[in-house]
Amino acid sequence: MGRRLRLYLAYGLGDAGTGLAATVLGFYLFPFFTDVAGLSAGFAGTMLMVIKVWDALSDPLIGWLSDRTRTAWGARLPWIAGAAIPLGICFAAIWWVPPGHPGQRLAYYSVMAVLLMTAYTAVNLPYAALASELSSSASVRTNLNAARFTGSLMAGFLGLMMAFSLVRQGAVGYERLGILGGTLIAESGLACAFGLSPFARNALRPATHLETIWVQLQRIATNRRFRMVLGLYLLLWYALQLMQTVSLIFLRVVLHLEDNWALAMPMVFQISAVLGLWLWGQVALRQGRILALRWGVGLWGVALVLALLLPPFPAQMDGLWQGLFLTLLGITITLLGLGGSTAFLIPWSLLPDAIDADPDHPAGFYTAWMVLVQKLGIGLGIFVLGIGLELSGYLASQGVDQPAQAVAMIRLCISVVPGTLLALGLVVVRHWPRQSAQQISTL
Repeated sequence: MGRRLRLYLAYGLGDAGTGLAATVLGFYLFPFFTDVAGLSAGFAGTMLMVIKVWDALSDPLIGWLSDRTRTAWGARLPWIAGAAIPLGICFAAIWWVPPGHPGQRLAYYSVMAVLLMTAYTAVNLPYAALASELSSSASVRTNLNAARFTGSLMAGFLGLMMAFSLVRQGAVGYERLGILGGTLIAESGLACAFGLSPFARNALRPATHLETIWVQLQRIATNRRFRMVLGLYLLLWYALQLMQTVSLIFLRVVLHLEDNWALAMPMVFQISAVLGLWLWGQVALRQGRILALRWGVGLWGVALVLALLLPPFPAQMDGLWQGLFLTLLGITITLLGLGGSTAFLIPWSLLPDAIDADPDHPAGFYTAWMVLVQKLGIGLGIFVLGIGLELSGYLASQGVDQPAQAVAMIRLCISVVPGTLLALGLVVVRHWPRQSAQQISTL
């Protein structure tokens, strides 16, 4: 038991740095580009698309290289350890506002985004592939992913606390957020590699034969389970990413919350998502992962309905009404976190089953393609969001009155659009096998 606990702790550290980066970028990068760096909503959406598209394009290459890495520490750890410090440096650099006009700044952020996401992929993709290689037990794999996303969400919560304290200082605060966050990101990656080294030496070794893109696509086409996992992951994560991107804008522009309350709400989401991970992990172990998914998505859907119906903050009313409003908002955010945690846990706990359906078990290959399709979809979706906000008349400046069309667009993006994606996700996995074989752990 002690050995397994050490494994879970070490593995949980691996997604702490990338989780902190993903959370802070997801909630704050779009407002940073529009409100601090002076980019239009269309430029900001384009920038986020560049980040996701490049991140996706680098996945197959790094997955292929990772599968073919041969060292005394296994195939994955050299990538995690080698890219941890560059990732921290690039994270810090993305929050700097360079001098010059918006076009020059856009060029700078384009370069930094490419470097940032290359380092991110070099850490995160080999790390994610390890869950399928450290054990053949379905329960251990589920717990590994629970530990992974617990580390991710807790580190994300820490990042949100840092942002809560710093971003109100403007450009200087964002710079400090980048430096502090970058330091923590680098340290967590190195700690994970060190902690996993006793386990990774005995992990399953991936296949190394070279395949053309056509052969890879054929491999995907014949793996029905992987196609279901891929569709579920794309839909759930696009719903989650869309809500993260517009959440602060929604709280400020649509609900008219003051900064203190608006910046605190993502932390409520993060705490409830951590609780949701372990709740759905226990449900998955006892009742099955698909049932856990359905219950979680059900709570998520209730929260989306509440978000659609929430009125603006009753600033002109007495404290009782204001307290009731904040209570209802807190319940909504809590349900979003509890339900949204299924987007973290369930697709990744189903992925090893899809990998096992392939006789070669190329974990890096399937992980790369899963993340590639998800990131391309999200990149395109966020680009469409930015263009949609610009066409709706959204003004890229904090504290100004937004036109009614922009307010309506934001409300749709926080409720109706994610709800549609969640319903499609349940449809995609409706034929998933009721029982997955429980294999004996190799630990």
